[in-house]
Amino acid sequence: MGKDKKSRHGKNIAVTPELMEILKNFIRTKGEAYLSDPNISSIGIGYKITDKETTSDLSIQFTVNEKLEAEQLETLGSKLIPESIAVDGIEIPTDVLQRKYVAAYKLVTENSVNQRKTRIDPIKPGVSVANEHVSAGTIGCIVYDRKNATRYVLSNWHVLHGPRGTIGDNIVQPGLADDNRTSRNRLGKLIRSYLGIAGDCAIASIENRAFDQNIFDLGVSPKEIGEPDLGDKVIKSGRTTGVTHGVVNRIHTIVKIDYDGNVGEKSIGCFEIGPDPKHKPANGEISSGGDSGSTWMFKDDRDRVSNILAGLHFAGEASNAEPEHAMACYPQSVFEKLEITLNPATIDPSQQSEGYDPEFLGTSIFTPGFKDENVAVVVDGSPVIDYTHFSLALHKNRRFAIWVAWNIDGGNLKKLSRKNIPFVLDPRIPEQFQVGDSLYAGNRLDRGHIARRADLLWGSEDEAKRANKDSFYFTNISPQMDNFNQSGQRGIWGKLEDAIFEEVDVDNLKLSLFGGPVFKDNDRIYRGVKIPREFYKVLVYQVAGVLKAKAFILSQNLAQLEVFDLEPFKVYEAALSEIEERCHIEFPSTLKAADLFASSGPEAVEDRQPIEALEEIEW
Repeated sequence: MGKDKKSRHGKNIAVTPELMEILKNFIRTKGEAYLSDPNISSIGIGYKITDKETTSDLSIQFTVNEKLEAEQLETLGSKLIPESIAVDGIEIPTDVLQRKYVAAYKLVTENSVNQRKTRIDPIKPGVSVANEHVSAGTIGCIVYDRKNATRYVLSNWHVLHGPRGTIGDNIVQPGLADDNRTSRNRLGKLIRSYLGIAGDCAIASIENRAFDQNIFDLGVSPKEIGEPDLGDKVIKSGRTTGVTHGVVNRIHTIVKIDYDGNVGEKSIGCFEIGPDPKHKPANGEISSGGDSGSTWMFKDDRDRVSNILAGLHFAGEASNAEPEHAMACYPQSVFEKLEITLNPATIDPSQQSEGYDPEFLGTSIFTPGFKDENVAVVVDGSPVIDYTHFSLALHKNRRFAIWVAWNIDGGNLKKLSRKNIPFVLDPRIPEQFQVGDSLYAGNRLDRGHIARRADLLWGSEDEAKRANKDSFYFTNISPQMDNFNQSGQRGIWGKLEDAIFEEVDVDNLKLSLFGGPVFKDNDRIYRGVKIPREFYKVLVYQVAGVLKAKAFILSQNLAQLEVFDLEPFKVYEAALSEIEERCHIEFPSTLKAADLFASSGPEAVEDRQPIEALEEIEW
């Protein structure tokens, strides 16, 4: 129960949760009507103030622009506020204060503890950050590496790097000027930086800290980048001046700035921002020291902040200079120099460098060569096309992979769902060299992964998710009849990788594999596409430091040139030389030297028996 209070009329008022709920509803439902009075600036619930002292008397509290006599109120079209208001039969006294309000950012003064300058968890753009050797700047936004989608914070070179800095330095949040406990406040490390005509910019990793992409006090996160034009309205949120508004008044500008130390003067390409006359900053400054690194965001036609990034703030006018202005780097040039993006969903697999690793097992095992180099599609000057944890070569005419090479880290595999991941064409490769969904619609053909999806899901969570998605590019897919794709014999084919881990003490639980279709001139044509009916797979591993290789072919009949739809598919062990002959490729000598089947003197093809059970394989 609350304490009993007396109203002006001498009645006791019990301040209870029930009464507070009644008054809250009264303000919500009736309060706005009172604000139609031109002199009333607010209405709320508070304790009555008498002679500048707060009393214990609960009241409906009004603020007015001016306290005036009744006669003067009439000239304003205003009315006298009654001494009390009946709310659900309870007389509640009123209180009248003189106050006038403008937009919050104009009147907000810095608290004794400025949250922007403290350690924030989760971190967010608009708060203090710096290299451990630099005073303080501002986190601009959260960005992603174009190659591998790693998350970073974006700010300026002179905030995250500075004259004394080097790549790999510790980055702290907040910056040293705001809190000198650098070990406690570590955010990550300096990853990349650039200082020159394209901008003043740098990125740092986010390690063991959560993050929120929404900019402090703006409540939006950048989703796109734009190019500013004269007259564009922009807004930023910085460590020192908080939220400030501006208008672009000069574009395609080059400014000369002295960065001190051994760096000296640098020319920076940028655009200039002046104050927005409709939203003047409280202290006259749209930027100050410590705002460096904050992002300027475009405002829309209704003066609201958008999610389009206009520029990266890096400088302002010299002390006492007129007029007030700020300088910002163009986002396009910054993002190109730092190789970053705002949206990891737009990452192009051509930018990824995490393909098949020839050194994965500690011995160089390179991808196969071609007997005719002209058969392969070339991307960026190379016939080897990289994805996350696998690489491949694509046949120009057959439009399927000649070979796919992949690595498996068996001790670091993840379990991820394949739900809602579509099969897609690779945007780097002309569609004329790819076979898409039209082949598989309305028939018995299955989309068969060459590099098994489950094999690729290892590494960090981000890596595994990228590999999961990359496995569904049509370049890693080959058509397989449903009776082949679902046959009992294919159970052996699909379990070869699992079997070796169960049967052999593989060094470091790591495998490297090669696989693909076997192209034959007499492969049957369906919908204008020759359908491969034979496949190969090579498993490479080490046992006690010794390199070993096992090769297999999946076929209806290893000795026949013709294949018969009604025959079941069988798994045969093969020598690497046999796969080379059938596929017109050439494996590296280190791999052929490790071929266990070749060293055992294989029987003739026509005499070879298919493998009926995994236990028959001698690893």
